[in-house]
Amino acid sequence: MRMKTIGVTAAAVAATSLAGGAASGREVDSQWYVRLRKPSYQPPRQAFPIVWPLLYGDIALVAADTIDRLADGSHDDTARRFCAALALNLGLNASWSWVFFNRHRLGLAALTAGVLTASSVDLTRRAVAVRQRRAAPLAAYPAWCAFATVLSTHIWWINRH
Repeated sequence: MRMKTIGVTAAAVAATSLAGGAASGREVDSQWYVRLRKPSYQPPRQAFPIVWPLLYGDIALVAADTIDRLADGSHDDTARRFCAALALNLGLNASWSWVFFNRHRLGLAALTAGVLTASSVDLTRRAVAVRQRRAAPLAAYPAWCAFATVLSTHIWWINRH
């Protein structure tokens, strides 16, 4: 894996994390969030700062490995499409926190989570097509996003007015 590529993908996921964190940081303690009804399967607050860095690291590593393999094989168009899919995915990822925590739009957050899940499945599919088993760990990302979609939808449903 090239240092330049991993540096770029790591910077992209770090920017995503910072953007999402800017929206959710203080809001997790806000009265609005505390008062929301949440399903019994809501993970404890401590789970999120463990799960997300692991997923972001996985995204950065698998994406860099995939991009490098495509570049080595002179698959420039496929590499560009993969990078575009990654950029779209990271944009959706960061936007969920803004929609949910900053704008308090629970229904739109559930929809955003669903689109993020579909995007994560697509990103994983693209990486696996190039790197096979080396990209398999990325499957945890769409699995977590699918769980987040169910959770977001349930939160919207039990809090709708």
